[in-house]
Amino acid sequence: MLRHCWKGLRRRGGMDDGLVEESSMAVPACHAASVRPLLGEGGAAAITSSAQSRLPLAEAGSVAGMAAAAARGRVLCLFDVDGTLTPARQKIEPEVDAFLRELRERVHIGVVGGSDYAKIAEQLGDGDEVIDKFDYVFAENGTVQYKNGQLVSKQAIQDHLGEELLQDLINFCLNYMALLKLPKKRGTFIEFRNGMLNISPIGRSCTPEERIEFSELDKKERIREKFVAALQREFAGKGLRFSRGGMISFDVFPEGWDKRYCLNVLDDERFDAIHFFGNETTPGGNDYEIYDDPRTVGHSVQSPQDTVQRCREIFFPERANEC
Repeated sequence: MLRHCWKGLRRRGGMDDGLVEESSMAVPACHAASVRPLLGEGGAAAITSSAQSRLPLAEAGSVAGMAAAAARGRVLCLFDVDGTLTPARQKIEPEVDAFLRELRERVHIGVVGGSDYAKIAEQLGDGDEVIDKFDYVFAENGTVQYKNGQLVSKQAIQDHLGEELLQDLINFCLNYMALLKLPKKRGTFIEFRNGMLNISPIGRSCTPEERIEFSELDKKERIREKFVAALQREFAGKGLRFSRGGMISFDVFPEGWDKRYCLNVLDDERFDAIHFFGNETTPGGNDYEIYDDPRTVGHSVQSPQDTVQRCREIFFPERANEC
């Protein structure tokens, strides 16, 4: 028996184009035919994954329509990096890399990450391969922008915030972390990037094993959550936003400089649809704002393999019956 849980219809801009969120809808692809009478040919593919998705109501009944739009070349798939295309801070797996090349033959593809360009490039290729593999590369939430292999623009947080506020913020973070007692502390507690500060209580130079250890401790003791709450109290009304990302850190950036920043550039590209795939899509996560933005079709995924499966179901409907 198929179990569907549709929720979250809402009104946008005075027009009832609604939103459908998908939850607990795991349906094996080989059983998708049983729901086609309700959703239309190709539409069943939209509910075959355990990943959550937001689909505009008009599109929820016809993923085939998305595939048709993709054939016209006016669809963009925009991916988070850590946890979506790669394990956290690790290289992309060959199978995922190969699938993205295949996907690019049907749609435009891009990445938007919180990390700086060097880290994204390291994870997704060798040298500067990343700007050739993707049509768009948005580093640091899109404040560093590449299109078709060329740097388009770059923002600087110090110019936006000013030196006084920036130093107050850095000093507060250093003082707060000096009082934290953790099983281990390493180095690079504050990483200064073009569009944000990345704050890591354990230090970004920790080993993969230490990263996992801190992440497990953070789940129990809410270290990052308490740190962010202290910053929100101290800098209330200063135009700052905070979001967790990955396993060991959180980002601080000016209001409006979350991952939606890249959408301002993409507005001029006039895509028929922008599909965003990310794993930190709950409130407070660094994918939440762009996932929830009405300009995107948001998909919440759990791993790189989950991302590949979701894309297969949407953009390769001819494979929907594969088990």
